[in-house]
Amino acid sequence: MKTASICTIGDEILIGQIVDTNSSHIARELNLLGIQVKYMTSIGDDRTRIIQELGNCLDNTDIVIVTGGLGPTKDDITKDALRELSGAAGYKLSDEQLAIIERILGARGIPMLDINRAQALVPETCTVIPNKLGTAPCMAFYGLGKNHGSALYSLPGVPFEAIGLLPDVMADIRRHFALEAITHHTIVTFGIAESTLAKRIETWEDALPENIHLAYLPNPTVGVRLRLTQFGGQADFTPYIAELQKILGDAIYGEGEDTLQVVIGRRLRAEGKTLALAESCTGGHLSELITSVAGCSDYYKGSVTSYSNEVKMKVLGVRPETLAEFGAVSEQCVREMAAGVLRALDTDYAVATSGIAGPGGGTPTKPVGTAWLAAAKRLPDGTVTVVTECVHFASSRAVNIERFASHALDLLRRNM
Repeated sequence: MKTASICTIGDEILIGQIVDTNSSHIARELNLLGIQVKYMTSIGDDRTRIIQELGNCLDNTDIVIVTGGLGPTKDDITKDALRELSGAAGYKLSDEQLAIIERILGARGIPMLDINRAQALVPETCTVIPNKLGTAPCMAFYGLGKNHGSALYSLPGVPFEAIGLLPDVMADIRRHFALEAITHHTIVTFGIAESTLAKRIETWEDALPENIHLAYLPNPTVGVRLRLTQFGGQADFTPYIAELQKILGDAIYGEGEDTLQVVIGRRLRAEGKTLALAESCTGGHLSELITSVAGCSDYYKGSVTSYSNEVKMKVLGVRPETLAEFGAVSEQCVREMAAGVLRALDTDYAVATSGIAGPGGGTPTKPVGTAWLAAAKRLPDGTVTVVTECVHFASSRAVNIERFASHALDLLRRNM
């Protein structure tokens, strides 16, 4: 199996000024090619350290992908470090990248300066992969490392530019390296904690063939993804997935990159149904998740963020006596919220949330992390049914809100 290193360059990463999101995208793409990422490292803006660290990575892995340090300013020193590392005597002009720079600057009404033109200058030893989204090209170097068999790809640090270049970089890697066949299939589950899930499918996992590997990928919003990977040969995961479905039942809700909001949207569109939301403790996060799906206007009508009891009563029709007797964080309240927003926005389904996200506001009977969730459904005869669920978490405010929202979506999914 081929191996890789991922390196980010820039003091801004080491001091926490920006968050490195490029490495996770790169690692995912390399893994899909069957390339094992052995090292991830961040290097400051120190020319000697850049040469030393990249040299070590080239000596110990087949592929090195670098992001950052390719801007037009004088503090971006990566290019000259790569020139020395690759043994180039000087620079050459990339006409293709220069044309892109001229187009981008022209569209913005920015005059071409020497520092902009300099971005199209690359070490003589490199092969340019044009960056159509920005001014700094991707530079590819081959025949490096102690065995002269390693390749280095230097990408700009701007995330949308780096990510935009990855398809071309991965295609170049496939052309230059003989890669072992690899196949992935991902099953997405929700509602079972990772440790519980592992115990439940332990016998199934132990029976997998040696060339099939299972990875657990937990996420509070998505659930736990179970990724099957086969190295070499023709992969047929069908019998293993069939057995898994027998064990987990409706805890499995999708495949691949599916999320709860994607799966729910897919079903609503297929059935020609509509959805509304009534949010209190989630403060609009449920709506954010639903509207993150392109085309959601086909089925999503809108939401009421009823943070105050006044809005719950005046807009959603929650009865004053319900709030007086049971409080806003109660099964009775979310039942009325869900039914109220369904009728107010005239939809087929509705979801409601009311809880205590924290860090304050909890009581002995309703501690921080408690939420009541409801999913309402309009039946063919016009009557409305409502199912509810109470959840308890002990995380930060932000994570509690994420979990309230995802469990509310799952409640809807299981009762559609």
